[in-house]
Amino acid sequence: MTKKLVDVKKNQLDLERYIPALVTFLANKLSSGASACYRKNFDVGVVEWRLLALLKVEQNITANRMCQVIGLDKAAVSRALKLLNERGSINFTKDEKDGRSSLVCLTKEGAALHDQIFQVALEREALLIGDLESEELDTLIRLLHKLNSKVGLVNAFDPNDKNHV
Repeated sequence: MTKKLVDVKKNQLDLERYIPALVTFLANKLSSGASACYRKNFDVGVVEWRLLALLKVEQNITANRMCQVIGLDKAAVSRALKLLNERGSINFTKDEKDGRSSLVCLTKEGAALHDQIFQVALEREALLIGDLESEELDTLIRLLHKLNSKVGLVNAFDPNDKNHV
């Protein structure tokens, strides 16, 4: 079932209705705003914040795991981890199961930094969703999870594959 979100007759996207653009525009604006706020107040950018937030939830994980969860490229994660390590916010330990890998964990200082930024992140989120009714918020979260579950399928799409639906 195809939903009409594009005016094919005009051969152009309707950026007011094209979901990838709407999601990307929102994410880009939120990221740049968060990065400016966190750099000004905590001397870290949004990438470092995302890694701190992930490490608060999931300790002792590899950089590859971070890339998978957050969806960032390895170079960005590597740069952010280097900065966080230099600041004493994280530690690296060898993975006993795989000697080629290092595990990343928060230090006490990193956990304290997380907790400071966490409060600001929640305040920013509250400003973003403040006008939504509880049911609208639940629907938005459900729909975002539903879209997120399709990213693998979308990213695997090959226009040269004649078997695609």
